[in-house]
Amino acid sequence: MNHSATHHPGPAGYAHPAGTSAIEAHGLGKKYRRGWALREVSFRLPAGRVCGLVGPNGAGKSTLMSLVTHMIQPTTGALRVFGEAPGSQGAVRRTAFLSQEKPLFRRFTVAETLRLGRELNPRWDQGVAEGIVSAGQVPLTARIGTLSGGQRTRVAFALAFGKRPDLLILDEPMSDLDPLVRRELMETLTAEAAQHGTTVLVSSHMLAELQYICDYLLVVANGGLRLAGEVDELRAAHALLAAPDGGPSPHLAPHRVIESRGAVGARGAVGARGEEGRTGVLVRLGGPVEYGAPAAPPTLEELLLGYLRSPDVPALIAPSAQPGDIHDILTRDQPETVTA
Repeated sequence: MNHSATHHPGPAGYAHPAGTSAIEAHGLGKKYRRGWALREVSFRLPAGRVCGLVGPNGAGKSTLMSLVTHMIQPTTGALRVFGEAPGSQGAVRRTAFLSQEKPLFRRFTVAETLRLGRELNPRWDQGVAEGIVSAGQVPLTARIGTLSGGQRTRVAFALAFGKRPDLLILDEPMSDLDPLVRRELMETLTAEAAQHGTTVLVSSHMLAELQYICDYLLVVANGGLRLAGEVDELRAAHALLAAPDGGPSPHLAPHRVIESRGAVGARGAVGARGEEGRTGVLVRLGGPVEYGAPAAPPTLEELLLGYLRSPDVPALIAPSAQPGDIHDILTRDQPETVTA
C-alpha cells in the first residue's frame, strides 16, 4: 500500500516560484468567550501541496479555515495567503472554499449553477467546470434538488475548481458519500490540483484515505499544532519498534517514545494481537536505530493516531513547515511612506 501521496507541486511544465508559501501563520490565535480555540499556531504551507488538516472535533480545524478565508478575525498573530492579508482582494481572488454543507441553489439547474459561477468569478474556466460535471455523467439540465449527494458534491467541486483558485480549502467535503464515490472524487481532486498547480487544504476525519491524496500534513489538537510538514519527512523522522516483552525499554534512548501499546494504529498491518494492528513502540528518532528489534517506518495513520493519543508529547514542526521571520510579515503590513 502506498502511504504517501503521489502528488507533487504543479503539473509537468508548471512550477511555483521557489519558496512560495500558500499560507503562512505566526503566533496565530483566536479566543472566544469559552476560551482559546487556537493559540500560538505558527506554520507555513508551501504552494502546490495537497495538505491534510487533521484533528479531533473541537481541535481548532474549522477556526483555522475560517481565519484563512477571513470569515473571522484573529485575536493574536499574523496570517498571510500568498503573502497577502486574508480578505484582501488578492487573497479572495486566489482562494476557493467548499464547506461540508456544500450550499447550492436547489431550484437552479446544473447549467444555471455553472453560469452563476462564471458571472461571479473573473478567472472562471468553463471547460474545467463542465469536465468535472460530465465525468460524473451529471446532466446539465437537471435541477440541483433532484441530484444525489454524490452528484451535488461533484457540482460543488466543479464550482470550486471552475474558479481556478490557487488555494482550495475543503472542510470535510466527502463525509456524507459512500466509499466508491469518495474515491472517485478524491481522484478528481488530485488530478485537477496537479494539472493546475493548486494548493489544497482538506480537513477530514478519514485518516486511512488521506494517505492516498496528501503529501503534506497539519495536525491540530487542543487548539495547538502537533505535527506539520511533508508526509515523507514526518514518517522518516519516526519508527515503529518491536517492544521487548511488550513494553518500553531503556535501550530506546535517545529516541522519544510517542506511544507504546499493544496495537499502534487501527488499520495498520496485522501484528501479534491480530486485527488490532501492528504492535510495538512508536518513537521519534533521536539518532541511528541501534535497538536490536525490528524497526519500520510508521504508516501515516499510525503516526497520526500516535500523536493524537499522546497530547503531552512535544510538537514536531518539520523544516519545510517553519514560517519566516515575524518581522518580515510585519514589514509587509506597514503602509508605504509617501515623501514629497
